[in-house]
Amino acid sequence: MKSDVLLFDLDGTLTDPKPGIIGSIQFALEQLGVSCPGDDILASFIGPPLRGTFATLLDTSDVSRLESAMRLYRERFASSGLYENHVYDGIPAMLEKVRKSDAATFVATSKPAVFAERILQHFELSHHFQKVYGADLDGRFDDKAELIAYLLASEGVSARQAVMIGDRAADVLAAKANGLRSIGVLWGYGSEQELADAGADLILQTPSELSAHLSKAQSN
Repeated sequence: MKSDVLLFDLDGTLTDPKPGIIGSIQFALEQLGVSCPGDDILASFIGPPLRGTFATLLDTSDVSRLESAMRLYRERFASSGLYENHVYDGIPAMLEKVRKSDAATFVATSKPAVFAERILQHFELSHHFQKVYGADLDGRFDDKAELIAYLLASEGVSARQAVMIGDRAADVLAAKANGLRSIGVLWGYGSEQELADAGADLILQTPSELSAHLSKAQSN
């Protein structure tokens, strides 16, 4: 699967954000006086846009209530939740190999770009990427398909040049909506069945497998 442009998801693909995301969701729900599901249930929401998560957890479509939840979440996340996170083993080595190839690399995440940039800087991963594309705080580009379309247009990249790499069905479906190929990864929060059902072109188990695949693809 040779590609000139690699799009990487962030949460569940480059870093494991579970403690910070779960803690910030719990904080928001507690402040709103809503009972909170267990950690395993909350972890299943890691990846997709947060407004949709709160719509489900609060069982509401009321915009003001959803925005209150978002404000409370970000209050905690911006101060401490960002850094309750860690880089998956093997990711820095994989990115270093990719950086030495001819491929251009971008982050394409449903997380607000302002937070994604801070996380990448904190974990010293920023230099591996040409640019970070993420959602706006007001919800623009919450839809990952729209985000990828914007990235392709902004960078002048054709769909046939690029591949999306991520751990959830949303990554695969957003790629397919834009005519991109996709690689599903299994060290994050999506199952093999989830990724297969979404139509991933390739599913890999570990960062080292991804590194080997990308190195082989670029050499062909």
